[in-house]
Amino acid sequence: MGRLISDKYAAWKQECEARFQQLKQNEEELNRIFIDIYGLQDELTPEVADKDITVHRVYDSKDDVPESMKGSNYVRTMRDEIVSLISYAVGCMFGRYSLDVDGLAYAGGEWDASKYITYLPDQDNCIPITDTPYFEDDIVSRFVTFVKAVYGEDTLEENLQFIADALGNKGDTSREVIRNYFLSDFFKDHEKIYQKRPIYWLFSSGKKHGFKALVYMHRWEKTTVATVRTDYVHELQERYRTQLSMLGEQLEQAAPSERVKLKKRQEKLTAQLDEINAYEEKVHHLADRMIDIDLDDGVKVNYAKFSEILEKIK
Repeated sequence: MGRLISDKYAAWKQECEARFQQLKQNEEELNRIFIDIYGLQDELTPEVADKDITVHRVYDSKDDVPESMKGSNYVRTMRDEIVSLISYAVGCMFGRYSLDVDGLAYAGGEWDASKYITYLPDQDNCIPITDTPYFEDDIVSRFVTFVKAVYGEDTLEENLQFIADALGNKGDTSREVIRNYFLSDFFKDHEKIYQKRPIYWLFSSGKKHGFKALVYMHRWEKTTVATVRTDYVHELQERYRTQLSMLGEQLEQAAPSERVKLKKRQEKLTAQLDEINAYEEKVHHLADRMIDIDLDDGVKVNYAKFSEILEKIK
């Protein structure tokens, strides 16, 4: 029997609220004790403002946050919780976390494949993010497999819809919404969580989304850029060319009512192909240099080595 993420979210929200109320009660009780001890009844009150309680409190949306919690650093929303789930899922995709062991499964050192049974991490440390499912193992496919592995197959569609609703991105289906989140917002959220020191690095060709892919810095090898170039950049270039060739044929035979839509698709793919062609030259240059990284140097130093081909850190 599958499990519903909505039920897990409701239980977590309730647990956070109970913890919040308990801490508030404890702090106010301590205040009463000290006020009595020092005779400060005329100067102080035991009450503690909600926004000063230092544990998380979860709300379904920002609109639900009461005035008493405005300004608190401990306000969380449903979207925040789903973003955390997605972040953990990406960690499992790369082997940083495992559904079979507690805590960190891999953050450098010797790789132990026996830690991964329920959900297998990506083999080559490169997960493409595309606006169309060009790759069987793209990030949306891997995320759907993760949700299925954790919560069960019979609740998969309901769980994906709950995730999509929480994210609120554009898309006609839950998978499209999730795909658009990975394309446009995942790295921004990741950057924020890790305070501008991302551990998942985003290869990005630019605003047209011609090419995007994530790699995990702790699994970086001197051949990583070459792998990205030969197995993913080149493959996607070929997919674009094939798509454009097919569109050209379709346009010749299309009815006038269909031509506008096909033409728009053609223009988008042409722009993406132009972008990825320019990007390939930059990737080629760095791939030939076979640059390795030293984890002891930290994210900032290592990320800068590949600033030409990685998403800019805001």
